[in-house]
Amino acid sequence: MKNITVSVDDDVHRSARIRAAERGVSVSAAVREFLIRWAGEETEFDRRKRLQDDTLRDIDRFRAGDRLPREEAHRRGGLR
Repeated sequence: MKNITVSVDDDVHRSARIRAAERGVSVSAAVREFLIRWAGEETEFDRRKRLQDDTLRDIDRFRAGDRLPREEAHRRGGLR
């Protein structure tokens, strides 16, 4: 187990001690709970990787022959 030293203003420390006491825990226990939850959250990188993997898994197949013909893809003269 690692120890962490954190510096906060006196007002923040006082408020944290009061809130911790109201919950029946120490400030250290409250910070520990926060860090455990925070460390367990999905990071932005992990979220984007998961979304990419989900998208790639949902694509059944891709074939170049499935593309629109060039003329249809670049149809001129508005919508038809």
